[in-house]
Amino acid sequence: MNYELSHLPQRTSKPRESGFTMAMDKGLSLRETENFVEVAGEYVDIVKLGWATSFVTPNLDKKLEIYKAAGIPVYLGGTLFEAFIVRGQFEDYRRLLDKYGLTFAEISDGSIEMDHNLKCEYIRTLAQQVTVLSEVGSKDDTKIIPPYKWISLMQAELDAGAWKVIGESREAGNVGLFRSTGEVRSGLVEEILTKIPSERIIWEAPQKAQQVFFIKLLGANVNLGNIAPNEIVPLETIRLGLRGDTFTHFLDKSFLDKLV
Repeated sequence: MNYELSHLPQRTSKPRESGFTMAMDKGLSLRETENFVEVAGEYVDIVKLGWATSFVTPNLDKKLEIYKAAGIPVYLGGTLFEAFIVRGQFEDYRRLLDKYGLTFAEISDGSIEMDHNLKCEYIRTLAQQVTVLSEVGSKDDTKIIPPYKWISLMQAELDAGAWKVIGESREAGNVGLFRSTGEVRSGLVEEILTKIPSERIIWEAPQKAQQVFFIKLLGANVNLGNIAPNEIVPLETIRLGLRGDTFTHFLDKSFLDKLV
C-alpha cells in the first residue's frame, strides 16, 4: 500500500484460499492485458477467459505469457468446456489444456443438459490433470434450482475433486444466484452456507451491489468472481472498507462513537 491507515480488515495474501478474486477477460488486447496486470495484478488471483473467447482471441499464446509472467493463472470459460463436450471432444479438450500449459480448468453444465454423474466423472478425470473449478447453476433465467439441489450438486462436485465450486450468475449477474434485476437471492445464499463452507465457494458477482452484499455477509475475504478488469481496484477498496458502501462496516462501534 502507498501509505498507512489503521482499522482496516486483514486481507489474505497470495496464494489465497479465501479472499480470492477471479477476473473475467472478455477479449482484452495484449496492450490492455499488460496495463491490467500493471495496475491490478496484485489483487487478481486468477483470470478466466470468458466463455469461448479464447477460440477467437488473436495472439492467445502471447496473452497467456503476459499473465504467466505476472504469476496469474488463467483458465478457459466453462462454456468452452461444454462446447467440446457436446461435440464429443473431451480428449481434445484435455490436449488443449496441455498445449497451452494451463493448470486450472472449469467444468460447467449451464448451457447444456448433462447427467450429473457424468459431470462428476469429468471432474474426477480432469482433477488428475489440473485444478478443477466446477460451476453450479444454469444460464437459463427460467430455470430455478431449489436450495437443497444447489447444496447437493455443490457437495457432490467437491467430493468428486473440485477445488472450489462457482455459483453461476453469468457475466451480467442476472441469473442463478441473482434475480433478473441483479438482486441477490439472499435466502438461497444463506441456505447454501448452512452446508457448504464459504471458502470452498466462488460467488460470481459482477455488479457492485452484489459484491457489497457478499462482503457485508461474509467479510473482506469472501471469494468473488466474474469481476471486470476495470473493477478489480474498486473491489479491493470495497473489501477494505474504503468506499462508501462498506465505509463503516469494518470499524468498531466504540471507535465510531468516540469520533461522534
